[in-house]
Amino acid sequence: MSHPDTALAPDTRGRGVAATVYVLYLGSIMTVITAPIGVMLAHLRRGRVSALADSHLLFQIRTFWLGALGGAAALVAWNLLGLIGAPSWASWTLGYGFFTACLIWTIARCGVGIQRLMNNRAIDAPRSLLFGGASVTLED
Repeated sequence: MSHPDTALAPDTRGRGVAATVYVLYLGSIMTVITAPIGVMLAHLRRGRVSALADSHLLFQIRTFWLGALGGAAALVAWNLLGLIGAPSWASWTLGYGFFTACLIWTIARCGVGIQRLMNNRAIDAPRSLLFGGASVTLED
C-alpha cells in the first residue's frame, strides 16, 4: 500500500540537471566557458527527464541560442558601424548597451527558472523570448 502523499508528488527526474544548467549560465557572467557546457548538458539530457525538467531544459537551450544569435547580430552591427565610419562612441554605446541588456535578460530568465524549479513548477511557455510566460513582479 502506498502512502497518500506519494500520489501527489510531482515527477522531478532531472531537476538537479536543470538546476546545474542554471548555475552554469549564471557562472558564465564571470567565466564565459560555463554557458556552452550548460547548453551541451541541456541538449544531452533533454527528452530523458520528467516533463517538468524538460520544460526547463528547453527554456535553457533557447536562452543560450537566443543569446548567441543576439550576440552575433550585435557583432555584425558593431562592425558595420566601423565600416560606415561612425564615431567611436557609437560603437561603445552599442557594445555596452547590448552587454547590459543581455546580462539583465539572462539573469532574469535564470531567476524565473530557478524560482519555478525550486517550487516544482514547469516553465509555462519555454519557447518564449522573455520569461517563459511567467509574470515578473517584485511580490513573487
